[in-house]
Amino acid sequence: MRAVLSIGSNMQDRVEHLKSVFAEFQDEIVASSSVYSTPPWGDTDQDEFYNAIIIVEVDQTPLDLLHRGQALEKAADRVRERHWGPRTLDVDIVEIEGFSSDTQELTVPHPHAAERGFVLIPWLAADVHATLGGKPVAGIIGNIPQEDIAGIKVLGRIEKL
Repeated sequence: MRAVLSIGSNMQDRVEHLKSVFAEFQDEIVASSSVYSTPPWGDTDQDEFYNAIIIVEVDQTPLDLLHRGQALEKAADRVRERHWGPRTLDVDIVEIEGFSSDTQELTVPHPHAAERGFVLIPWLAADVHATLGGKPVAGIIGNIPQEDIAGIKVLGRIEKL
């Protein structure tokens, strides 16, 4: 199963938190973006995030993939104190090829992905042919307000940070 994961961190050693996800999926990554510095979204009273996209090919169920991401968050001591608040590590399933779900435990495609430049810009960098809900990501980016995109900056490839 091919899946798109959005990963982010804005606490402690952000690079090391992201590296933990790359390490976990090292043999299953088929494409990845650079790491981007992005302003916080939703609750803006917090530090900037480091975000990236990894596209993986895994031999497990969508729920198994969700639980794998949650285990990485737990290993990074993620605490959910505020909605859209600061976090050591966030691992979100954005899209799973040929799969959709709308349950309390797993919603795919990610319900807010089309609104988030910090997801779409790295995703397009990882896959120029990316689609979300059957629509090209390149076209969806045009719907995001410029002020939500202006603060997004490329930091570089994870292995060079």
